[in-house]
Amino acid sequence: MTKKIAVINDLSGFGKCSLTAAISVIAAMGVQPCPLPTAILSAQTGYASYFLDDYTDKMEYFRKEWEKMGASFDGIYTGFMAGDRQIKQVFAFLDTFHKKNTFLLVDPVMGDNGKEYAIFTPALLSLMKELVLRADIITPNLTELCLLTDTDYRMIEHLTDEKYLLTVIAQMGRNLIQKGPKTVVVTGIQFVDAADGISKMGNLSVTKKEEHLCAFPYIGGSYSGTGDIFASAVAAGMAKEEKIVSVMKRAGTMIEYAMRDAVKDQIPRNDGVEYEKYLWMLKGEEQ
Repeated sequence: MTKKIAVINDLSGFGKCSLTAAISVIAAMGVQPCPLPTAILSAQTGYASYFLDDYTDKMEYFRKEWEKMGASFDGIYTGFMAGDRQIKQVFAFLDTFHKKNTFLLVDPVMGDNGKEYAIFTPALLSLMKELVLRADIITPNLTELCLLTDTDYRMIEHLTDEKYLLTVIAQMGRNLIQKGPKTVVVTGIQFVDAADGISKMGNLSVTKKEEHLCAFPYIGGSYSGTGDIFASAVAAGMAKEEKIVSVMKRAGTMIEYAMRDAVKDQIPRNDGVEYEKYLWMLKGEEQ
């Protein structure tokens, strides 16, 4: 029977992010995505102009109808939340569908490069911290990890020693693990590799007892949807009970290829990377 993941995120017509990325990535990995839209947008919010239809009040209808159907999920994956009211809706959804054998992956979308997104509020952060503690695995970038752990981002961005930087990040992850999630995967860590002097971008998986870094040459630029592609691959891998390090390597390699093409073709960052032709790279092990 096909594994199923409830994906709670927005749907943007342009930008190759959120549900657009999640549906294609999760399906390509042989898992059924069951989308629950939090908002419908003509284009993601990085564009100069866009239409947005807020679905906060409609999320409850999905929960009720799926409950009437007797639906069940192997995993629940939450992404962009437009405000604290949406997180409250997620709590109600979890009360219904987050069972013993259902994992919860939270991508705590709140900011990047040391800056909070426009949707950020103290109330959003407070409830996101609660949501994170209920998760089995979370995929924050470094900015979001700092927000979740009340750490000054400026302290982290000035660290130049690779080993010390990764040690500090791992400890921040373990501080969260002591309170809730079993695994913290910190995404988009930029550093200069001490071994070869090459600038790299890495994702660091942290558990209570171990950590794994999957790093790739830093290509430059920042593109819409790459974090969603990565988190979606991790979610599908969890549903298939694959080893997280294996999934991280495949997803990282796939994103690297897609980003190289985007840089070469001078694709605008808001348009996202041309990842579709590399979806085959995510299939991995046969179950």
